[in-house]
Amino acid sequence: MSAPEATPSGRASAVTLRARPADVVELAAVRDRAQVLKALARRRGIQLPDPGHVVATGSTLALCVRPERWLVMTPPESTGAAAAVWQAACAGCGIGVDLSSALMSLEVAGPEMRALLARGCRLDLDPEVFPVGRAAATIMAQVPVILAAIEAGVLLLLTPTSTGRHFREWLTHAGRPFGLAPDGDASVADVSADAPT
Repeated sequence: MSAPEATPSGRASAVTLRARPADVVELAAVRDRAQVLKALARRRGIQLPDPGHVVATGSTLALCVRPERWLVMTPPESTGAAAAVWQAACAGCGIGVDLSSALMSLEVAGPEMRALLARGCRLDLDPEVFPVGRAAATIMAQVPVILAAIEAGVLLLLTPTSTGRHFREWLTHAGRPFGLAPDGDASVADVSADAPT
């Protein structure tokens, strides 16, 4: 998909980009105990979605792009606190690993954000193919990225922190024709407030 190479002056930005700091815990079921882990999460007030989906419960986002593994995102707390809670709760049915320092979380929003991401994404991001509530893993700008459509006109992107600076610079450069504007940082609670439940 081609995109315009210049944004007419005076036009409002068609795309915004901001960091979404969060505690990220990967939950993995052990010994085919995914249903037990899902039930445990429900008792804790969190829905663990099926593969290829993202859901929000209160201030928590949960997404799944691999069978029997989930990423659970919550507002930042003290280092390792969220993982420690999950490790204790999951004993016997799963494990919880703290990925908060391993993954950078970004939000891309605006009417042209799908056109921007199409410049480097191998997925079909048409809203009819990748609607709100969908999640997938892919490669963008030569780095692994997890995308989650959290609301109309908003995608959450997770990429390794080690390549996060490169990825954010790529987004900034690719977004110039769309009038990309940095929009400050926000917490995962801001994202999950409007995400599908």
